[in-house]
Parts: sequence; structure tokens; C-alpha cells
Amino acid sequence: MAKAAFKALVFDLFDTIVKWEPERLPVMELGGRPTHTTLPWVFPPLAARLGADFDRDRFIQVYGAVVEEIFVEREREGTEITCTERFARTLERLAAGPADERLAFAEELTRVHMDGVRAVTWAPADRVAAVRRLAPHYRLGLLSNFDDAQCGRDVLSDTGVADLFETVIISAEVGLRKPNPLIYHQMLERLRLAPHEVLFIGDTPREDVDGPHRVGMHTVWISKGAAGVPEGIPEPHYVIRDLADLPAILGV
Repeated sequence: MAKAAFKALVFDLFDTIVKWEPERLPVMELGGRPTHTTLPWVFPPLAARLGADFDRDRFIQVYGAVVEEIFVEREREGTEITCTERFARTLERLAAGPADERLAFAEELTRVHMDGVRAVTWAPADRVAAVRRLAPHYRLGLLSNFDDAQCGRDVLSDTGVADLFETVIISAEVGLRKPNPLIYHQMLERLRLAPHEVLFIGDTPREDVDGPHRVGMHTVWISKGAAGVPEGIPEPHYVIRDLADLPAILGV
């Protein structure tokens, strides 16, 4: 399809526009193996709030079980469950503090965690330049699976190109996750475009190639040098190694 046929480009955020580098997070042993995690930053406010009632090992055990539970729920239902809900469920099962204060404390822990996430997420200059080159030629949208809307929008703001996006959907805001077809349809409704008029760009085969393909969008897969998409994923219409390559593919 000729590039002129596309009226809008819709981008994934993490590892498409911005680079997420969890290897810069602290390391601690979880499940018997070293893991990069924000938890060492979460423990001090927990200890300050709960005092002698704070049991770090018990928290890790319960939190890990909640994470696994939420993963299953999201996969089964195609819905988003926020980071705050993750901490709230953990605090509830630990009976950590008065019930009427747990949600506010869960939000406090979320902000600590998300500050850590934001600190190790950044936008390479060549990707930012690519977005700027494309913006005069296409309407731009952004559709990201992320479980905290505030941090997702802060990360986008940090790129310096947030103002170029006509519409932004963070999964935490709408309660849906890619590849649920409903979330792509929400983007199409906001853009008031037909699927064939939109080119979707992202790095994750299931969410950014198969999902958009199933609703009729054309796709660009950011392969990062991989040999090909996994079995069962339709071939993307375009393959690039990095977002910086997209303007040349589209001839702008």
C-alpha cells in the first residue's frame, strides 16, 4: 500500500518510542534468582508505615502471588488492572494498616514504584527526530499497554514530542489491554478513521502486529534484528530494526 493511503500513524510507547532499561534498577533475589526491581525503593515507606508489623519476606510472597494472579486475569479477559490495584490487593491480604487507608497507601507505593520506572526510561534522540519528521505528513496517535496512566503520560511528556500526538490511550485509563480488539477500535473511533487508513507501529508481535492486523490495520514491526515474527503471527506489512528507520520506509 502506498504511504499516501495512510492518514494516521499509531505508535506503541515502550521499546518503540522510548527505551525501557530495567537493568538499571536495583537487584534483589526474587524466586531464587537475581531480579532487577523497584521493590528496594518500596520497602522503606512500607517499613515506615507498618513498623514492627512489616515482614519483608511475607510481603514479597504475597505481592508475587498477586502479580501472577493479575497476569492471568489480564490474559484471560483482555483487561488492564492498575499498579495501584496490585498494591491494594497485596495490602488487603496482608491486613496492612486500616482498611480505609489502604487505597491511599497503595497509591503512595505506586508513585514510588513508577518514579523508579520513569527514571530508567528515556527516548533516544533519533527516535524523537523520526516522530518529528513524520508529524507534518500524518496524524499521530499513541496506544500503550501500561498499568499507570500518570507515569505513562509523564514518560511520553519526557520525550518532548507529546504535543504532536492527536490522541493518546494508556491501557490503565480505559481498562483494556492490547491485543483486545476493543482498545484498537477505541483508537479508530477517536481518530474517526477506517482501519485501512491507519498504520500501527510497535515492537511486540502479539500486541503490535497480530492485534492491529485482526481489526484491519496495516502494521510496522520493530524487529530489533530478530529473524522473523513468532509462529502464528501474521507477517507485518513493513519490518524495521528501529523507529528511526520509519521515515525512510515511508519516504519522508
